[in-house]
Amino acid sequence: MLFEMDKLSETDTYKLLVSTVVPRPIAWVVTQDPDGAINAAPYSFFNAVSGNPPIVTFGIGGRGAGDAKDTGNNIRRTGQFVVNLVNNATAEAMNITAIDFPHSVDELKEAGLSFVPSSKVKPPRIAESPVAFECERLVTIDVANDRTIVLGRVVAIHIADDCVLDAEKCYVDTPKLDLIGRMHGRGWYTKTTDRFEMPRIELDGWNKRS
Repeated sequence: MLFEMDKLSETDTYKLLVSTVVPRPIAWVVTQDPDGAINAAPYSFFNAVSGNPPIVTFGIGGRGAGDAKDTGNNIRRTGQFVVNLVNNATAEAMNITAIDFPHSVDELKEAGLSFVPSSKVKPPRIAESPVAFECERLVTIDVANDRTIVLGRVVAIHIADDCVLDAEKCYVDTPKLDLIGRMHGRGWYTKTTDRFEMPRIELDGWNKRS
């Protein structure tokens, strides 16, 4: 079945993307405005796109034309944010922070979460998250009246101590992180417990196959 974007509504295009690009990691983004107010919100159009330099990106859908939500507005004004990753234990709390609260409401408090100071940026990180990336804004790109893409350079990474196998070698116990991802529709998620191993094939080995 062929779907041509110029013949579809924005809603239908979105439905096709989120139903097929799965699973998607979740960026639980914490920002802070110039007055010190903290905002936390999850975004599932997210991924790491470069290792050197280390860069992550996520997309923000606004409430209306010219509105990049508190997250986007704070990043524009301060240039800093923290991406926290979501595990199974924090899934319900993450979902609470997705509620469209008024600007004055502390989403972390509503979700029963706590935060701890970051080391390189002003916005704090979520204490209950197993992984947090402290980021400096690299660029923001307005791709529509109410859509913004943010690219950030990672300046520090926090990983839960019990999930680090060897700090010197940067070996991480990825399964123990117990991260979750977004699936299709408005409320479907997946765990990362169903895994299989498929070693990469080297050219020499491929050429020597019988």
